[in-house]
Amino acid sequence: MNFLLSWVHWSLALLLYLHHAKWSQAAPMAEGEQKAHQVVKFMDVYQRSYCRPIETLVDIFQEYPDEIEYIFKPSCVPLMRCGGCCNDEGLECVPTEEFNITMQIMRIRLHKVQHIGEMSFLQHEKCECRPKKDRARQEKCDKPRR
Repeated sequence: MNFLLSWVHWSLALLLYLHHAKWSQAAPMAEGEQKAHQVVKFMDVYQRSYCRPIETLVDIFQEYPDEIEYIFKPSCVPLMRCGGCCNDEGLECVPTEEFNITMQIMRIRLHKVQHIGEMSFLQHEKCECRPKKDRARQEKCDKPRR
């Protein structure tokens, strides 16, 4: 009888342990958390780092520098912008297709009322690696000759 109770006790303990182990394996990891032994494959690294539209937080004042009389909530907006590497120092990641997106933003003017208004922002839809423009040469061409 003791053997049977002991066997049932150990079986239940093992079942509970295996059930917990299965759930801990299936549990999602916190954002950014990775297993210490996990290695990201080369093609995954390459594809995720190559020139492409990627969500970027952009400060509203960067897009609307003249609207200094307002405080914006939120102060930055998520926009798709070109980013990533081109694998050649002579190339840069630039947008080839763009479109406007309108978002509702709260504008607050000091000592006055606040209101939610619509603001347009430029989003990048497609990106390509293209030759960098030589800025020094371009600046020389823009200057008038004497």
